[in-house]
Amino acid sequence: MTTAAAATGSASSRTLAHPEPGDIRLEAVLHALADPMRMRVARELAREEGAAGLSCSYFALPVTKSTCTHHFRVLRESGVIRQIYRGTTKLNVLRRDDLDTLFPGLLDSVLAAAAHEESRLGG
Repeated sequence: MTTAAAATGSASSRTLAHPEPGDIRLEAVLHALADPMRMRVARELAREEGAAGLSCSYFALPVTKSTCTHHFRVLRESGVIRQIYRGTTKLNVLRRDDLDTLFPGLLDSVLAAAAHEESRLGG
């Protein structure tokens, strides 16, 4: 596992463990994306790719703060997102490059299927 500080060159004492690309497993990624709240986060991060990252509070998920923290932890530990501290703010970015290298086409397919389902169900 790497830490966000090491990955960004930051000297911050607030570091978070992330799986190395070779440690990311398909079943963990699929499990993380199987939850509607986590899928919502991944879809929003995909829409905002290119940004420096989105804070956890940006998402305004309709769950308790502890449940929100759990969802972000599952996404981070599965390798779907990277979390980086900038001051007191925790920013989230999609690990698209890692996921596309490991599982070509998976992320785009899952995100497209989620968008199709949302339009089909009127979400």
